[in-house]
Amino acid sequence: MAADHSHSNVSHDSHGDAAAHEHTHPDWGTYKWVALILAAITALEVWIYYIPSFTATKLFVPVLLALSAIKFTIVVMFYMHLKYDAKLFRALFVAPLVLASFIIVGLLFLFGHLKVSF
Repeated sequence: MAADHSHSNVSHDSHGDAAAHEHTHPDWGTYKWVALILAAITALEVWIYYIPSFTATKLFVPVLLALSAIKFTIVVMFYMHLKYDAKLFRALFVAPLVLASFIIVGLLFLFGHLKVSF
């Protein structure tokens, strides 16, 4: 006896509308622009690293952390398709990033790498 594989795996809403649950994914053009933006941010990070006058400032580490957070967000939103998923999944990635950022900045203040002068 053969199994019946004729029905699709598309979920339907209460009215039987399958299109209500479908969402579009980015096309190749979008992925191309995302890759170019990520490459530009990486080039900016490397360029910042090789500027001797900027590496001596207190803004060096926070700027690199901010650029890394931007890259993390772009990768998660597009390559992991969180931009097109439920907001709960987005919160599960953003909340730990915010928490880790506060911890890292707090540790930088604690160990004297960042100072607040009034």
